[in-house]
Amino acid sequence: MAKLWLTMHAANTLCRRPGDCRMMLRRVITYLPSAQKLLLAMLFRLSIAAFALSLAATAPHSSAHAAAAIAGIDIAADQVTVRFDRPVATASAFVLNGPNRIAIDVPGAQMGRIAAAGGLIASTRHGQYDSRTARIVFELTQPAVVSGAEFSSDHQALTLTLSAVTESLFARAVRKGRQLFGLPGERASATTTQPGGVTVPLDPPRPLPVPPVTGARGSRRPLVVIDAGHGGHDPGSLSADGSRREKDVALAIARAIRDELAASGRVRVALTRSDDRFLVLGERREIARRLKADLFISVHADSAPNPAARGASIYTLSEVASDRVAAQLAAKENRADVLNGVDLGGENNDVSSILIDLAQRETMNISSDFASLLQREMSPTVRFKDSAHKFAGLIVLKAPDVPSVLLETGYISNPDDLQLLFSRDYQHDIAVGVRKAVETHFARRLTGE
Repeated sequence: MAKLWLTMHAANTLCRRPGDCRMMLRRVITYLPSAQKLLLAMLFRLSIAAFALSLAATAPHSSAHAAAAIAGIDIAADQVTVRFDRPVATASAFVLNGPNRIAIDVPGAQMGRIAAAGGLIASTRHGQYDSRTARIVFELTQPAVVSGAEFSSDHQALTLTLSAVTESLFARAVRKGRQLFGLPGERASATTTQPGGVTVPLDPPRPLPVPPVTGARGSRRPLVVIDAGHGGHDPGSLSADGSRREKDVALAIARAIRDELAASGRVRVALTRSDDRFLVLGERREIARRLKADLFISVHADSAPNPAARGASIYTLSEVASDRVAAQLAAKENRADVLNGVDLGGENNDVSSILIDLAQRETMNISSDFASLLQREMSPTVRFKDSAHKFAGLIVLKAPDVPSVLLETGYISNPDDLQLLFSRDYQHDIAVGVRKAVETHFARRLTGE
């Protein structure tokens, strides 16, 4: 064994390269017994592994040394300038909401730790997206987008021009995707192409069209916006045999409610959609806000794996779901903005992360009162589930200044409810109940009850 130790010590002393070690092993292994030959071969493999690790530890990290560092961030009223200690070739930006943020990715850079705020920027965070790409995240004081970007001539500074926008335009910017900066002959406001990548259309989003208002004359009458759920490529829930779609019954009931309210002559009324079209959830509530609606009612039909489940229910916004069923419904309805894995609305489903201000809390209280009133007025002709008033973080209900409810008119997955949902008599019964609730609601608001 001593002979083996001396042999290994000599090999270790003389070996400076893997080739040297292999040659030394061949020279000494012929003089050793069989068992010691095996042991020496095992020790040799360990030496080679240790040698490779030592080379990796002492090798210069050229990519890290070559990476640019974020040297500073300057914030003005509507501009942000990111400075680097060496040139960077390109950068990209995209927007996120829940909360509203602008994220900047800089290939060939390392993350910084510079805090900055001001203007449209509430705070700044840094991260390393991957080993070669730094990410800067600006949390916004209000919805805003990157309307222009320009590198300095030495590419050691990137200046972004920010523009405040409405929530609807911000939601559209979310789904537009990534803007690319620094490519030859291109501007941030144009369509840009990155070698080996894809073309990203960055044309300005079109304004959201405002639907017509019918019913009582005069702008001082209360305005009710009726939202027919789903539509277009989104059918909503389906009947058991797949022949009936939620989007169709929701539109039929929404039209019946509109006609009943308009005929009363006491309120004005508008539909978010009057035909088979798709709207992202944020656009639906934005229509109500742009019209300065006094009440928002979103019409849906429920579904469940259990075909025996039936009855109507009413949902209002809450920071937390009232039960597991409410949480599941919120998750299902909020996913209406996702098509083939692409998030069309950019909303965050984590309701606990949303900061609801005092105005929205007051709106939530009014919504809850109207939900109770709606159930009372509809109950004589419409069957409700037990504990029919539920609370959930439904995106479509999150307008901070418009009282909002989501009315599940029955279960399309239940044969009896399905027959009712598509009958004109049942649709009329729902519409009459909604009208009575709306009239009582605004009468109470007028008298201050």
